[in-house]
Amino acid sequence: MATKSGEGFSSSFGAIMAAAGSAVGLGNIWRFPYICGKYGGGAFLLVYICFVFFIGMTLMMSEFVIGRRTGEDPMKAYPKLRPHKPGWRFVGLAGLFTCFLILAIYLVISGWTLNYFWESLNGTLAGIADGDFGVHFNDFASSPFRPVLFIVLFLVFTTVVIIGGVEKGIERVSKLLMPILVVLLLVLCVRSLTLDGASAGIAYLFQPDFSKLTGEGILAALGQALFSLSVGMGVMIVYGSYLPVDDNILKTSVWITVCDFAIAVLSGIAIFPAVFACGQDPTGGPGLVYQVLPMVFNSFGGVGRLFSIVFFLLLSLAALTSAISLLEALTQWLSNEKISRTKSAVLMSVAVVFLAVVASFSFGDGIWSGVKIGGMQMFDLLDKLTGTILPPICALLTIIFFGWFMKKDDIIDELSNHGTVKIGYFDVFYYFLVRLVAPAALLIVLISGLIN
Repeated sequence: MATKSGEGFSSSFGAIMAAAGSAVGLGNIWRFPYICGKYGGGAFLLVYICFVFFIGMTLMMSEFVIGRRTGEDPMKAYPKLRPHKPGWRFVGLAGLFTCFLILAIYLVISGWTLNYFWESLNGTLAGIADGDFGVHFNDFASSPFRPVLFIVLFLVFTTVVIIGGVEKGIERVSKLLMPILVVLLLVLCVRSLTLDGASAGIAYLFQPDFSKLTGEGILAALGQALFSLSVGMGVMIVYGSYLPVDDNILKTSVWITVCDFAIAVLSGIAIFPAVFACGQDPTGGPGLVYQVLPMVFNSFGGVGRLFSIVFFLLLSLAALTSAISLLEALTQWLSNEKISRTKSAVLMSVAVVFLAVVASFSFGDGIWSGVKIGGMQMFDLLDKLTGTILPPICALLTIIFFGWFMKKDDIIDELSNHGTVKIGYFDVFYYFLVRLVAPAALLIVLISGLIN
């Protein structure tokens, strides 16, 4: 089933590349490797694999089913499945609201990344002394002009893709960018593994240390699995509405999850051997990307500038593929209200850029850093809402709807492609995961996020 606009992905490969692009983002490149090493390396990895495939992928499949079954945006999908319970539309509204907030803060970080790509190209980063990268980042992030410039540039790229449409815009760009992203990542992996002392970085990532696998680490693995697959914000419902009618939802979900997981692991292989080989701190979190890694690249000598360009291009592409999916979810909703795709994309872009600029001005020592809501700067508030509160709430409501209120026959019909695909896994464990395990896991993550 296609959406009302008649648009959709032309092939399963295009759908996989687009959805994988949505899942693969900035968090995969720096957050996953960092928390993997922090919470036990190989021990964390084993737990994460279980969560990402059994919980995260279960949620993704559920959203795909809702989207393809209805062919609607999140606001209309729920009431279409339960016409006598119109209140469910507020779950869709909550998802789109979450999507809007995530896109705003994502634009800020993407603007930083695009700036660093530009500074790698023009040689600015190569000319900074090692001890000055922290000051350089803070000066840039607190500037009233440069961050906004790169936010707008990044959003323009994103909006142009969305205006191009689903097949000629999103699918075409995703099929081009995702392979490029993988090639760039593999190039960085090869370089990182050939450095003296790289083995320490590999051990940091993969050597099992069960003493570090605490309850906090298990929750971190579950949270990363849920958030890295773009569930709980309506995006996969939108992409589900674009899936071909003969697409095998299970196979597509498996491929997307494998891509997401593989890129996260490859990112760790690309980053941490180099960090350890150069004697830098591997526990830098966000600062690892903008303060530590530029020092690592400078230590490579003449080829350092090239690898800095490659890395920040990689990061910019990962950010772009995710931003495309977020803006598309918002655009599809507005365009379903009888507004053209072009006008919808532009209106949403204008609205979200205002919030992104406010968040940028509030970051660190920005010009609005003194303005606080609930004791937090706007950037920190958005980060808290979109990182640990709103996505699990939306995902929890979605999975409850799917498992307890959507007709079981409709689910089976969609997963089996109207009886043409065998789904022996459904009653064996999938429906059990949907109705009991996934809601419990989401509830735990939500409570943990609220407490902390």
